[in-house]
Amino acid sequence: AEGRSILYISHKLDEVRRLCDRATILRMGKVVATAVPREETAASLARLMVGTEVKEVRAVAHAAGADRLVVAGLSLPAQDAHGTSLKDIALTVRSGEIVGIAGIAGNGQDEFFAALSGETSSAPGTITLDGRPVGALGITARRRLGASFVPEERLGHACAPRFTLTENALLSGHATSGFLARGLIDRSVVAGWVDRVVKAFDVRMSGQDPEARALSGGNLQKFVVGREILREPSLLVVAQPTWGVDAAAAATIRQALVDLAARGAAVLVISQDLDELFALADRLAVISEGRLSEARPTRELDRETVGLMMGGIHGVAA
Repeated sequence: AEGRSILYISHKLDEVRRLCDRATILRMGKVVATAVPREETAASLARLMVGTEVKEVRAVAHAAGADRLVVAGLSLPAQDAHGTSLKDIALTVRSGEIVGIAGIAGNGQDEFFAALSGETSSAPGTITLDGRPVGALGITARRRLGASFVPEERLGHACAPRFTLTENALLSGHATSGFLARGLIDRSVVAGWVDRVVKAFDVRMSGQDPEARALSGGNLQKFVVGREILREPSLLVVAQPTWGVDAAAAATIRQALVDLAARGAAVLVISQDLDELFALADRLAVISEGRLSEARPTRELDRETVGLMMGGIHGVAA
């Protein structure tokens, strides 16, 4: 409106349609099309971006079973001066269901993930997995009990940037994936495992067994999520599963989460993307200033209600 020019680079197609007068679509480093975004749909722009039809998440019938992850009275201090302390958090995730946690960044999501994964220990009885207290156990012990974890930061937390994909697979799966025999690494088994992940999740890479930092954000995210899902965990905790990935990769990841829950796993998704949570979650809770609301059936909620709760306004009706 002030007469300035703005170049806006994004894969958020709804934002592009609302904000931009013209769009240039890139694929594999080349210009493939130009368009007037308001004359396109998000689906048509996505097709231009990825070169194929982007599939919608296909719902899979599944019923919630027994309580798998139970959190009760979890209170923890902030991880650092910029963090948020957790205050008396309670949550149950059952087998066969996806529970979503919505919230604005910096409201305790990092601290909650660290407590669930075992990177931060908690008081006895505050976290149980299939009835077993795990608050004092580390991440490897929790993995041995069937849990898997996908942190928000894929490069530096989920993966070591200068390690190859097989080395990264070994770091996370050494205790649970049959990579060791009599104390020695069976590199053929690790390589075979990575090949399974690459094929199942369409991870595209240049060269054989590249370093993690050589992959694009979307392909690295597919590798990280696939690495955890192919373990067939009984519990998967995933933060920002499709943060910064293109529409096709997001669809692949979301469908894999739905399918995993349909096979009986308990899935906990921590995300800032309300569209994602409403598409995936059977029940939805909101974290605000370190406090977690009751998880309610997603069908009973709307975006306005959840948005108000994310802003710290509770007690509103859907």
